[in-house]
Parts: sequence; C-alpha cells; structure tokens
Amino acid sequence: MKSLMLAVACACLWGSAAQAQTPPPTPADGKTLFAKNCAACHLANGRGIPGAFPALVASPVAIGPADEAAEVLLKGRGGMPDFSASLNDADIAAVLTYARSSWGNRAPPIAGAEIAMRRAALQVAPAGDSRFGNKH
Repeated sequence: MKSLMLAVACACLWGSAAQAQTPPPTPADGKTLFAKNCAACHLANGRGIPGAFPALVASPVAIGPADEAAEVLLKGRGGMPDFSASLNDADIAAVLTYARSSWGNRAPPIAGAEIAMRRAALQVAPAGDSRFGNKH
C-alpha cells in the first residue's frame, strides 16, 4: 500500500513538473493568419481577384499608413467584413505586418499596441477569445 501511495505521489509530482514546463503560447503568425482569414479573397500570392477582391501587392492601403490599414480590418470596407471580433490586436498586427512585407511590399511592421490604439479611437469592442476563429 505504501509503495502504491508513493507511486501516486511521484506521478502527481511528475505531472505538475510537466505542466510547469509547458511553453507559453507562441506569438501570432501573420502568414498562418493570412492563409486562414484573407487568402480566400486576396489569394495566397496577394494578387486578389480583379473586379472582386483587391490586390494587396503594392496596395496603397496595405502599405500605406498603419492606422488606415488597421481600420480596414477593424471596421471592414466595401464588401470586406470586419475582423474586430475574431482577431485580437496582436493577430491583426501580425497579419498586416505579413501583408506589408510580402510579395515585394516593403512597409514597416505594425505593433499590436498600434492596433489597440486604433481600436480604442474607433470605439471597436475587443476581440473574443477564439484563437484563429473566424466568423467570416
């Protein structure tokens, strides 16, 4: 009986140690987020579909002022839905940074803090908790 109790205690301690060593969540991956949320319309190569979905390659919005690009994702524009509820500030920053630095685009990265400031200025509610969740 003592050996059984000792085995259970060791298993519990080992389990606690394994849980303590669980790595923190990884930062948002802009390429993955783009593939999940944007590529269906803007295509994986960022060239869009002429007459339906604009290209992001050399796009004045994609590579222009950070607050304008953020506003498009937070509020939507034209036929594009908003992603304010399904992507958090770090996710929006990651996907915008990916688009701004891919396919020959050379715009500076956007930080999550910039998205948070724009979200507050636009009075847009914070995103939900679903990671990689997209209502669109």
